[in-house]
Amino acid sequence: MSIESIDPGHGHSPAAWTAVIIMLLAFTIGTVAFFLEMAWLVWASAGLLVVGLIVGYVMSKVGYGVADSAPANH
Repeated sequence: MSIESIDPGHGHSPAAWTAVIIMLLAFTIGTVAFFLEMAWLVWASAGLLVVGLIVGYVMSKVGYGVADSAPANH
C-alpha cells in the first residue's frame, strides 16, 4: 500500500532557503542595531529584508523554486 502525497513542497527549495536566510540575517542585524541605537543600520537592515524577499521571488521565477503545477499522476 502506498500513500501518495500532494504536498506542493512548501518552502523546500533553494529560493525559499536563500530568501529566509537573507531575511533572518537582516532581522538579526536590525535587532542588534536597534539595541545599540544605530538608526541608520536599522533602516539598512529593513532594506536588506526587502532584498531577501526580491531575491527569493527572482530565484523562484528563474527555476529554483517549487513548481507551480501539481505533479502528473501516472
